[in-house]
Amino acid sequence: MKQFSLLIILISTFSFAQETSKFFDASDIFFKQYVSNGKVKYAEIKQNPNDLFELLSFAKRVKVSTEDPDVYKAFWINAYNIGVINGIVKQFPVKSPMDIEGFFNAKTHSLGQKSVTLDDIEKKFLLGNYPEEARFHFVLVCAAKGCPPIIAEAYRPETLEKQLQQQTVKAMNASDFVKIQKDKVLFSELMKWYQKDFTSENSNLIDFANRFRKTPIPANLKIDFYTYNWELNSF
Repeated sequence: MKQFSLLIILISTFSFAQETSKFFDASDIFFKQYVSNGKVKYAEIKQNPNDLFELLSFAKRVKVSTEDPDVYKAFWINAYNIGVINGIVKQFPVKSPMDIEGFFNAKTHSLGQKSVTLDDIEKKFLLGNYPEEARFHFVLVCAAKGCPPIIAEAYRPETLEKQLQQQTVKAMNASDFVKIQKDKVLFSELMKWYQKDFTSENSNLIDFANRFRKTPIPANLKIDFYTYNWELNSF
């Protein structure tokens, strides 16, 4: 009886692994086809949504656990970005995600064998389990031009560290995310909303940015923020 139970567990584990692998492959194909230069081809997806529906069917069946952190993180990052795209496509044409009531905190998505909101993914599953991983903020893309750019590939467990680092470096060195003026530095408003994720008792936003900057920001500059651009990241 124990042998039979173990066999069932092994078959089940193998099945989940297959679904997860298929999800990452399908995500990669989808992003390569419908994402370019940090923008999403929402109109094209709307006209022919079959690829999105197929990807969502994979995402719905996948089961991940924090026991395998890289798989868990990569899945939920992709799931968030796919959920955002699906939420926009459902309402398209739309000028901004902010025009859709409850887009982040009320609209639910069937992902990872759960019914979740976008805020659930970001604040509970990702930052809730890994509170010191501020780089999540540079890979979760909220469908606005003020967000860090979405990439034309899937986040995968084996490349996740490189991708997290790459996107954070890109954001911290981009003039549309960090603006240095004569006597102050302006950060994206995103870094104001989530300031506690980027700072500690002994470090501020400049310290965080300088971990990734090619040219360090002078420590004596005043810190301020510029208004977030909520215009849709579409073509």
